[in-house]
Amino acid sequence: MRVDHVVYAAERDGLKATAQRLAEQIGVTPVDGGVHPRFGTRNIILPLAHERYVEVVEVLDHPASDKAPFGQAVRARSEAGGGWLGWVVQVDDITEQESRLGREAVDGNRHRPDGVELRWRQLGIKGLQSDPQLPYFIEWAQGVPHPSGDAATEVTIESLQIAGDPDRVREWLGLPADSTSTVIDFKFVSPHGTPGLMAVTFDTPNGDVTI
Repeated sequence: MRVDHVVYAAERDGLKATAQRLAEQIGVTPVDGGVHPRFGTRNIILPLAHERYVEVVEVLDHPASDKAPFGQAVRARSEAGGGWLGWVVQVDDITEQESRLGREAVDGNRHRPDGVELRWRQLGIKGLQSDPQLPYFIEWAQGVPHPSGDAATEVTIESLQIAGDPDRVREWLGLPADSTSTVIDFKFVSPHGTPGLMAVTFDTPNGDVTI
C-alpha cells in the first residue's frame, strides 16, 4: 500500500489552463491523459518521480458524470472553484479493502491519445465524498503502464497537509497514513474543521513549492 497520486479538480478556467498553471509552478511537463468513459471525466497527468503523479481532472457534459460518484465529486469540487480533491493509495489486491470495508470496487479505464488503454479498479469514492480527508484505493491492472510513465523529472511529493483526524484515516486504511510512504510527510491540521486535502508541497530542483 503506497501513495499513488493526488487529484486536483479543474478551476473555472478549465482543465488545460489549470494543468498548465500547476505544471509551470512545479516544473514538469503536462501529459494528456484522456477520457474516463465510465465516470464522465477527463484528465491531464503531471508526472512525478517515484512513480507518482498529479491528476488534474474535469467533468464532462455527459450522463455518466451525474451517475458515477467520481464524476459527482469532481463536479462538486470544480463548481466550488476547483482545487485539491483528494489523495489516492495504490494496493496490490483491492479485494482486501473490499472485505475489510464491506464495499465493492468498480472498474475504470481510459484510452490515452496514443491509443494505450489503462485499466484499474477503484474503491472509496463515496468515502471521499462523505469525508474528504480519506483517500480512495486503486489497483492497476496487470501489464498496464503506470501513468507517471518514464518521467524525466526529479520533482517529488514532499508532504501532504490534510485537515482531519489521523486516527480516522488510520481506521480507514487499516494502518497509519505515514505507512503509505517512506518519503512523504503527513501533516494533519484542524481536526474539528472541514476535512480534506488542503495543500501539497513538492520538492523541486528550484526548492519547495506548496500548492
